[in-house]
Amino acid sequence: MAKIGSRPTAAVIAAVLALGASAVWAQDPPAATPQTVAAPAEEVRIGPVTKLPVPRYVSLRSKKINVRRGPGLDYRKDWVFTRAGWPVQVVDEYGNWRRIVDIDDAGGWVYHAMITGRRTVVVTEDLIALQSTPETTAEPVARAQRGVVADLGACNPTWCEIEAEGYSGWVPKSAIWGVKAEETRDR
Repeated sequence: MAKIGSRPTAAVIAAVLALGASAVWAQDPPAATPQTVAAPAEEVRIGPVTKLPVPRYVSLRSKKINVRRGPGLDYRKDWVFTRAGWPVQVVDEYGNWRRIVDIDDAGGWVYHAMITGRRTVVVTEDLIALQSTPETTAEPVARAQRGVVADLGACNPTWCEIEAEGYSGWVPKSAIWGVKAEETRDR
C-alpha cells in the first residue's frame, strides 16, 4: 500500500490556523457525513445499509483501490491499496461507501464494489508452520512467512485452516490477522 500526497509545511499549517476552520473545508467539502467513531473491537452492530455486522472482515477486490478521506468522490484520496485479496475490516457504512481499516489501522472510505466478502487473512508471525490438523503436535505440511495472504477456511476457537499457493494447513489464530478471536466457522 502506498500513501499519496505530501506532508503540509509549517507555512501551510500556520495559514490554515490563521484562516480558521473554513480553510480546511476548501479541500474537504462538507457533506452529510456520518460523525461516527470506529466501534471498539468487542462491540458489533448491524450496518445501516447492508444489514451485515459491523465491524466485519472482507478483502480487497482489485489491485488498485483508492481510499478516500470521506464517503464520496468529492473527498481527496489519502491512500492507494495495491494488493488484491488483502484482508480489511469494514468499520462503518454510508450509502455505497464503506470505511475500512487494515492490519496497520490504515484506511478510509472505499466504494462498496471495491471489496468482496471473500475471507482472507495475513500471516503476522515471522515463520509459522501450517499443521496437518489443529494441534501443536501435528505434522507440519508447509511454512508461511510474515505478510503472506491466505484464503481462510474453517476455524475453531483457537485454530484456523488457511490455504495459500497450493498449500493448506492449520495455524493458531494468534498467528494471523483477519479473523475475530471468538469466531468459529465451517468454511
